[in-house]
Amino acid sequence: MEMGHSAAVWDSKAATGISKDWNGVDQVMLRNPQGASARVSLHGGQVTSWRNEHGEELLFTSSKAIFKPPKAIRGGIPICFPLFGNGGSLEQHGFARNKIWAIDDNPPPLHPNDSHGKSFIDLILRPSEEDLKCWPHSFEFRLRVSLATDGDLNLISRVRNVNCKPFSFSFAYHTYFSVSDISEVRIEGLETLDYLDNLCQRERFTEQGNAITFESEVDRVYLSAPNAIAILDHEKKRTYVIRKDGLPDIVVWNPWDKKSKSMGDFGDEEYKQMVCVDAAAIVRPITLKPGEEWTGRVQLKVVPSSFCSDHLGL
Repeated sequence: MEMGHSAAVWDSKAATGISKDWNGVDQVMLRNPQGASARVSLHGGQVTSWRNEHGEELLFTSSKAIFKPPKAIRGGIPICFPLFGNGGSLEQHGFARNKIWAIDDNPPPLHPNDSHGKSFIDLILRPSEEDLKCWPHSFEFRLRVSLATDGDLNLISRVRNVNCKPFSFSFAYHTYFSVSDISEVRIEGLETLDYLDNLCQRERFTEQGNAITFESEVDRVYLSAPNAIAILDHEKKRTYVIRKDGLPDIVVWNPWDKKSKSMGDFGDEEYKQMVCVDAAAIVRPITLKPGEEWTGRVQLKVVPSSFCSDHLGL
């Protein structure tokens, strides 16, 4: 069948395959007609792979990642909910990334643009009895992961309060981008912003550089970030563009050498091949009244670096 013809009868369902990983957990494979793909594990509702049409992996996963619940997977795009970071009775980054999600066969409708020309999967997480003990709030968390014909990866999260009282949460798409060499990477779009530095007891600073570059450990939350951020990988001559909606903050993290050695599920030298840049809502948690719903979206795109800042409206 010729390419042009198959694109015309492109069927998003046919482009979605379900298989099991080596722990018997279902994973969903999304493909587009050009040969790009994304893999989503029901363990955590986590995107574990995103490849371009040349088959190059765009997300980083540690060679030492543990894919067995209840351990979170080190890499891809973990969903941090209902907490980002540490706090109270909840485990670090919340429990959503450690739970087995379900496929949602009948989700409430999204805008037609969110399915047109895309292969996608809808997942849902509801709290277990155990979850309600440590976080006593009833919610429905719906996640749509879609892969567009141009290879863009889109994640849409919808959290609904089905409780009789309000609750608050923080959230992040904890995205591990694959880079060729962290010392050759720069992030644009965060200039002049205030950030909280987790390496200095969350002290508040103002970004002075005209781009963020890396020569030591970085763990920061940038406040009120613009809705488009670019990660330039100088060596690969490619740029990741993050566009976000409903997510005011951007987390930038690289553990560098000392921290890497202390992490059991992370290789000592792997910090050179990754950077986390997360669209997030952390500094001012989201509060939902009974029956209210919040939506947070991120679109990840990869473009040749020569194409950069002027075209992206950064």
